Amino acid sequence: MLWGAAGVVTLGFLVALEIAARRYGLPGPITNQAKEVIFAPKSGPLLYASMALMMVVLTWRQRFIAIGVAIGIDLVFAAVRWAVDAKIPHGYGHPFGNGALWVLLGCAVIAVTRRTGRERILLLKGVGLGLLLVAGRKTGDTWLLITSRTRPTVLDQYVATADHALGNPSWIAGRIVRATGSVGAHVLDYVYIQLAVAAVVIALYQLRDVAVERRFPRHHLVRTFLVIGLLGPGIYMIFPVVGPIFAYGADGGHWAVADLWPNTPPGTVPHSMPFDEITPRNCMPSLHTAWATAIFVHSRRGPRALRYLGTFWLIATLGATLGFGYHYGADIVAGVVFTLTIEGALRAQARGWDRSGMQLVAHGATVFVALLVSYRFLPVRMAAYPWLFGPLVILAMASVIHAYVRTTRTWEPRTALVPQPEPQPELV
Repeated sequence: MLWGAAGVVTLGFLVALEIAARRYGLPGPITNQAKEVIFAPKSGPLLYASMALMMVVLTWRQRFIAIGVAIGIDLVFAAVRWAVDAKIPHGYGHPFGNGALWVLLGCAVIAVTRRTGRERILLLKGVGLGLLLVAGRKTGDTWLLITSRTRPTVLDQYVATADHALGNPSWIAGRIVRATGSVGAHVLDYVYIQLAVAAVVIALYQLRDVAVERRFPRHHLVRTFLVIGLLGPGIYMIFPVVGPIFAYGADGGHWAVADLWPNTPPGTVPHSMPFDEITPRNCMPSLHTAWATAIFVHSRRGPRALRYLGTFWLIATLGATLGFGYHYGADIVAGVVFTLTIEGALRAQARGWDRSGMQLVAHGATVFVALLVSYRFLPVRMAAYPWLFGPLVILAMASVIHAYVRTTRTWEPRTALVPQPEPQPELV
């Protein structure tokens, strides 16, 4: 019932977003996804990662068949594109990935026509999980276009002023990344772009027993990822921010206040500023930080290699978001609080709501709202008294981290100690 209701809500949301995008003359998430059945996909790795999620419900033999079919279809597409000399502009798509999408859709058809009962439901859940990951990416792309069309002014000057309380971390990180040269920039860029692939690695570990147990766990990383992507753009509409590299850097062109990033922090007299209809208002909160935080949290229960991966991806993502000028420090703090609040809510829902779960979510939501209100209405005071407001912002985030860790520890199942028999003297 829960999966069915979620599917109806998700489909309704996608249709509504498709209609909204059409009103602004833009293709919606359904149209963009349908195009990738034939045309070069925007992200081939994401489609294969989505297929990998679907395959958690398959046997090993079925998995090898699915991979082989996907690769075979991609080879056919590559041959056709070569024969008709269809060029894929650099940065606009990948030469592979169609095969993975065809396999996903094919498994949906097989579930409806060749499966019955629980096996049909399980396979449809697997297909739905894979398609939801892709739909989440398409939904995010559409949301970003809508923010740029519907929010003509941005609040970057307010956030940049508030960031003085945190020591202007984006300006500092920007200079560090530039000093590392092209190698450091390329590593951080790859981590930033392939965030969803890292999430799939963690999710595959969490879902490794689905094929044997024939059921999904109550909570896993993909749920958190999707809810973050669903709720985050709504905050963009309330608090539109484009980021330092656009508002204060060369990428903003004549819309930028000045070419200050990452060398000279801006002044402390904020105003709303107009900006173009192209650049997404996707900074507050930092969803890349939110997703990387979710990866880190969910990797804690895995083996050492996964824990290292989660830690690396979080640190590298923070370096990329700040060092490339995509976010301010204030966005990062808000992103961490945003994620832990959502993660706490989803875990509380999965185990059954109780007082501790409601207190955790209320705490996180209160801190998140307080941060946004402070960034908007107290930035000048924050910049004037950094020794006071800087620690307060960090302590507010730390309080949510502490509350999350303390509360979720009490939710962990306790392993009962089996009494060991006392050693008896040997009979001679």
